[in-house]
Amino acid sequence: MNDTLGSYRGSGFAGRLGPGRRPAVLAIDLAMAYLDDSSPLRAPVEDAVETAAVLIDTGRRAGVPVVFTRVSYLPGGADGGLFRRKIPSLKVFEEGSALADFVPACRPRPDDTVVTKQYASAFFGTSLASTLTAQGIDTLYICGLSTSGCVRASATDALQHGFRPLIVADACGDREASLHDANLLDLQAKYADVIGIDDAVSWLTGSADSSS
Repeated sequence: MNDTLGSYRGSGFAGRLGPGRRPAVLAIDLAMAYLDDSSPLRAPVEDAVETAAVLIDTGRRAGVPVVFTRVSYLPGGADGGLFRRKIPSLKVFEEGSALADFVPACRPRPDDTVVTKQYASAFFGTSLASTLTAQGIDTLYICGLSTSGCVRASATDALQHGFRPLIVADACGDREASLHDANLLDLQAKYADVIGIDDAVSWLTGSADSSS
């Protein structure tokens, strides 16, 4: 992986964005569907969820906005279009399903923003970009599930909407470690900065010189 990233850098990829001056935490789809053994989306993401909870708590203590996303479909999934057809297991996110609930450690508070979506990106078909712009947000510390799916799509769209995406690697998870690692490498090369929870906590709490 390091050789691959080195090759990217040698070709002019993998520049550094760094955080800006007004951050928010973006928590992607931290749902029971990924932790419940009865779910077809079950994945080994317990450690990622635990670290995401640390990031969310740090953001709250630092006084920065925390934005959660959730997936929700009408019964039958007509509002999911081809995405719902492509992945039949998304049925677990139909209204009324307990699997669509937030994991207990990462539940929104009344003053947190919750974005409901039907597709992979937190920005597609939602008001997220307008909500962030209205608050002057320029940087997103991104965590959640899954790395190769909704995290990747949201980070890519964040960049395209003019927000600095900082993906907190150990606060994201996927079905397979190889998928997680490969997508983080490609995101680092092209669309985002990939950082660890220690840097994220340090920057959010102001104990490091993070602005650029």
